[in-house]
Amino acid sequence: MSTTADHPTSLAIAPQWPGRVDYAETFAAMKQFTQERTPETPDALWICEHAPVFTQGIAGRQDHILAPGDIPVVQTDRGGQVTFHGPGQVVAYPLIDLRRAGYYVKEYVYRIEESVLRTLAHFGVTGHRVAGAPGIYVRLDDPFSHAALTGPMPASDPFRGLGKIAALGIKVSRHATYHGVALNVAMDLEPFSRINPCGYAGLQTVDLSTIGIQTTWEEAARVLSQKLTTYLAP
Repeated sequence: MSTTADHPTSLAIAPQWPGRVDYAETFAAMKQFTQERTPETPDALWICEHAPVFTQGIAGRQDHILAPGDIPVVQTDRGGQVTFHGPGQVVAYPLIDLRRAGYYVKEYVYRIEESVLRTLAHFGVTGHRVAGAPGIYVRLDDPFSHAALTGPMPASDPFRGLGKIAALGIKVSRHATYHGVALNVAMDLEPFSRINPCGYAGLQTVDLSTIGIQTTWEEAARVLSQKLTTYLAP
């Protein structure tokens, strides 16, 4: 798989910062944006934050939602299973014309994950990919270790010693992307215990604050938006 250079030409788009916005309204807005866009429509990148909400993927299983309580559950058309969004999490929605960008869905996912890995590296944290499980993970015992994950994870415990710090769920319609990636910065992680995160029972979810990184939502959002703008460039 090809990767971008360290400093490719930036996208000709500026990130938009709608702030803390309702999830359902944002979902409807990006779906409308995608349905109405033409080959000339500029790409967009929305960086935002949501009030507490569980979102379910298009093929998500209801039994992965254990005890939602008073947190609403919104059915979406993205891939993947159930996840949680809440204050203290940076959510990024790239709205990209892949045909114009010149790469395919697999490469797109790789570039988003690379953006998160580079964002974590900015804060001194080493992130990891896990085969077959989109998103980014960190070592729970030493999130700052640069050592690679060695060998395949056992099927009985594919996330042994790992915590998930970023979730990825996308939709592509007529070569155009929506939905995106969520990076946990400093949030209430308790709601993740009410679900099987991304469909994996017992998967531990972490954020930057719990692994010892004290930063603001604004700083993490700024770095992630810069990395996405760079690594999603054509």
